[in-house]
Amino acid sequence: MNYIIFDFEWNNAYNYKTKKGMNEIIEIGAVKLNSYLEIVDTFKQLIKPRVSKKLGTRFKNLTNITMDEINEKGIDFDDAFSDFARWSRGDNTVFLSWSQSDLYTLVDNFVKFKGTTYVDFMENYADVQKYCMQFIDNHDGNQISLSHCASLFEIDLSDKSLHRALEDCYAEAYCFRKVFDKKRFLPFINRCDRAFFEKLVFKPYFLTDKNIEFNVNDVKLSCPKCSATVEPLNEYDFANKTFKAAGQCKKCSAKFWIFIRAKKTYDEIVVSKRLVEINKKRAKHIN
Repeated sequence: MNYIIFDFEWNNAYNYKTKKGMNEIIEIGAVKLNSYLEIVDTFKQLIKPRVSKKLGTRFKNLTNITMDEINEKGIDFDDAFSDFARWSRGDNTVFLSWSQSDLYTLVDNFVKFKGTTYVDFMENYADVQKYCMQFIDNHDGNQISLSHCASLFEIDLSDKSLHRALEDCYAEAYCFRKVFDKKRFLPFINRCDRAFFEKLVFKPYFLTDKNIEFNVNDVKLSCPKCSATVEPLNEYDFANKTFKAAGQCKKCSAKFWIFIRAKKTYDEIVVSKRLVEINKKRAKHIN
């Protein structure tokens, strides 16, 4: 098994055509590791922006990349990723990045510039940040920065200029190599078929009373007091992403306010429900 650790630097650009902001990839960096985790090759390429000809202040301060450098060394997005695909090609290769943010950005740029979510040169992917975090004792579960992780692993990065793509890749490689265990790493590998990328960029959304794929009346409700069936007493109203109705238990006759939300994810519809007992005085007036 071989490994390619990649990192992107991107500029916050505003797309006047779509009237939306986007993270436009400006630099690709990558290191290639063999099965012994030895760095055997590197890749570095600047990309000329298509969306915005201006670099954001934060981007310039973080990376020290200038438009003069991009104009001198940069190439078009399609050419850059064609070169990267050729360079990274190989059997049984796993691509890695520090968190999935670079992967999200890659797919988003593919959608904008290539019209597809499918990154065809990537067959396997793993989140190296998520993998490394399992070796940090007493961690609270929140994402950890690359520099902090390296510090905890007692890795000296004093000679690395972080926030340039290739330099970050070296740092990630050192962290990955420090705690590598093949058996523990295998469950982190994802097969990158079309569904993987489609799921990655799918944005969950709440269903409304207008969505034919969800019928709120099919939701089964149980009484919090006796576990018997609760049935709505009137039709559901919909407001603030929530279905609401009054309901009554068929066994103990207790009355409740019913609150139901339905969220569409890539794979399923996730239903959450809450029943709040109506006080006796108010319940007398609800039929």
